[in-house]
Amino acid sequence: MKGSIDCLAILRRRRPHVVVGGGGYVSAVPVFWAAMFRRPTLIMELDSHMGLANRVLSRVADRVALSFPISGRSGGRYVLTGRPMGPALLDAAAADGCRRFGLSQDRPVVLVTGGSQGARSINLATADAFGRGPLSFQLVHVSGRRDCELVRKLLEEQGYDSGNYHLLDYTNDLPQAVAAADLVVSRSGASVLEIAALGKPALLVPYPHATADHQRKNAEWMAAAGAARIIDDRMLDAELLNKEVGALLGDRERLAAMAAASAALGDRNGAGRIAAEVLRIARKNGK
Repeated sequence: MKGSIDCLAILRRRRPHVVVGGGGYVSAVPVFWAAMFRRPTLIMELDSHMGLANRVLSRVADRVALSFPISGRSGGRYVLTGRPMGPALLDAAAADGCRRFGLSQDRPVVLVTGGSQGARSINLATADAFGRGPLSFQLVHVSGRRDCELVRKLLEEQGYDSGNYHLLDYTNDLPQAVAAADLVVSRSGASVLEIAALGKPALLVPYPHATADHQRKNAEWMAAAGAARIIDDRMLDAELLNKEVGALLGDRERLAAMAAASAALGDRNGAGRIAAEVLRIARKNGK
């Protein structure tokens, strides 16, 4: 309650030209109050499924900036802007990524990541598939902190190729890892937009319990463009992962075609479009 009152006081005192909400409950109060006091508003939806707060706020916001096309959400107040990308991603380069992670630019690089929390099914399949004996490619495996020691123990028991299998619990430099990769194995949250922005082909394993199955929709969006292949989480195991990775790395022409499709799908100017919408709203209201 105090936060809501404080927010109202700030809005009345500052009288902002535009109020921008980034989604989630934190943005609900300021956007709602702004709309009630007829201050221009814009909300951003960063996923392919609108969360509860944005579904409610979309009824009162002047503009709704979408990162993905969403069925039933087009025209009028809805505008497809793409997702805003920061300079850490936009400036990421393969050479810098290779230096950061101790990789050679002369050999293929596969990045495996399960998102910020990690993904146990992906972690275990990766350790089992590639943790036995020498590797013909370089592997950067970002396991997440929860599973890192479990994966490390499995790798040590299996006699993994420590010169080519790089296990990390977490990295702040994930954009550089993506830039260095020839192939990305990942969940398919909003990170698919970042993968596409860097023009990388992907093997996507949608999280099966995501709200409204939106990770599968994200993966299908990339796959339909020819930029990704989808592996069902329930079917994922070492044999299948080894087969899929091997088939792509063994067909450089196909991998290059997927990379080109990913780059064509990628959008690096989401922030610019959102900024343009904010300015348009402000000017429309005489600011």
